[in-house]
Amino acid sequence: MESEKQKNGIHQDSHDTLPEINGLDSDALKLAEMGYTQDMKRNFSVWSVLGVGFSLTNSWWGISAALVTGINSGGPVLIIYGIILITLISTCVGISLSELASAYPNAGGQYFWASELAPKKYSNFLSYLTGWFAWAGSVFTSASVALSVGAALIGCWQLSHPDFVILPWHVFVGYQVTNAFAFVFNCWGRVLPGVASTALYTSLLSFFIIMVVVPAKAPTHQDARFVFANFVNNTGWTSNGIAFIVGLINPNYSFSCLDCATHMAEEVHRPEKMVPIAIMGTVAIGFVTSWFYSVSMFFSMQDLNGLFNTPTLVPILELFYQALSTWAGAIVLETLIILTGIGCLIACHTWQSRLCWSFARDRGVPFGKFLSHVHPTLDVPLQAHFVSCVLVAILGCLYLGSSTAFNSIVTAVIVLLYLSYAIPVICLLVKGRDNIPHGPFWLGPFGLFSNGILLAWTLFSLVMYSLPAVRPVSAGNMNYVSAAYGILLLIIICDWFIRGKHHYRGQDLRHEEVAQFRGGSLEVKRHFEVDNTSAEASGHVGSEYIEKI
Repeated sequence: MESEKQKNGIHQDSHDTLPEINGLDSDALKLAEMGYTQDMKRNFSVWSVLGVGFSLTNSWWGISAALVTGINSGGPVLIIYGIILITLISTCVGISLSELASAYPNAGGQYFWASELAPKKYSNFLSYLTGWFAWAGSVFTSASVALSVGAALIGCWQLSHPDFVILPWHVFVGYQVTNAFAFVFNCWGRVLPGVASTALYTSLLSFFIIMVVVPAKAPTHQDARFVFANFVNNTGWTSNGIAFIVGLINPNYSFSCLDCATHMAEEVHRPEKMVPIAIMGTVAIGFVTSWFYSVSMFFSMQDLNGLFNTPTLVPILELFYQALSTWAGAIVLETLIILTGIGCLIACHTWQSRLCWSFARDRGVPFGKFLSHVHPTLDVPLQAHFVSCVLVAILGCLYLGSSTAFNSIVTAVIVLLYLSYAIPVICLLVKGRDNIPHGPFWLGPFGLFSNGILLAWTLFSLVMYSLPAVRPVSAGNMNYVSAAYGILLLIIICDWFIRGKHHYRGQDLRHEEVAQFRGGSLEVKRHFEVDNTSAEASGHVGSEYIEKI
């Protein structure tokens, strides 16, 4: 007897809906079923996708990069227990993303899911909104990482030259040099899997070296009470609870960007299985490395106040200096942090370029035809990569005007990405979790629970992370993230009514093309039996047909 899902036209196994076409790669067929061409080669293994995903999230490095926020808003207690809390939440976020990535493995990620799952009347705008939130979040992430690495470079110089006083333009130069250096690595598609794996090894090796050397060389060690029960509130908030919540930005930042692997779905074989492995592996490795790293560093800390007031402006560098009592040794360890940060920025560039490219092919951004081009020799979306990095460079100019305003970007990174996850999850719940084709990764009731946690935390972070980090509030320490949201929404709405509403390739048009694909399976079979050999050699199997229709 035919199941209810089959009556509704829903198939648990996507292979059931695909035409049997000899010589056409099954991954390219699935992609064609979604209305897209196989434009890039599938060069990535699950390990290299995990390398991109973890190198970007890089939780232990994120703790170091945003340490000043955490130690002012709770001290060791905030970091140690905040990591545990955010790991639990990130597990639910990862499950929600993995279920959708397994059901709909597409480089568009959350904006594509929103398009497929939203009610027809609202699908185009919700998909468009999600795509903009995701791309803006990725550009802001790159900016925050470039700033952290640039500041670390200048901090190392200051530590070796104590009379040097750091000015904003020094950090700005470091920011731009870092962004330009990382840009180069994403210009050759063939080397990217190797770069991603190397970045993963570099991160894990750096983590191990630092975690062993710092406690071993520290002249004294803190007791367990300092590490696990010492709460510090230097925020000006009278409520320690509010101070703790504001400080959660630090561990939350360290587990952000979990969608990265979903945007590599068209560069890895069997993405419906490989992408969830990469997402959940990122969360697992992130917890182990960040928690043990934090415990190790806090036991080795000599002077907490010294971290607050370090002339290097880099608290983790000051911690290394306190433990090793030599600026040369501290700089060597900080160099490992910098190398890990560069790997993180390279992964950021990979992520933001794939988001821009995939969104541009659906005309979600201006100049879509230009930005959706994949370089035939380099096998990368070079234009999308270049434009995204230029935007990162422009954002760096904000630091010259107000470092406080620029630092609000860290908050925007977290919340914008959560919003981009929440929209397709809401659409999923409205449509019904059992009314979509399930992929190999599907957790049933626990998946539903994870969806609820994701939505609740998104609302919580949207409200609470907009609070000022310190009080009393002034123009110099205000949290400007609400202004960032307002400017971004203004850009999105203007572009939607001027261009996007009329040109965006949404659910209707894509479904028409998919219907033609299914109806034209015999034609495509004849086409590919003639062209199969050359298509396989080029690695662009399946693209010619969709371009025809």
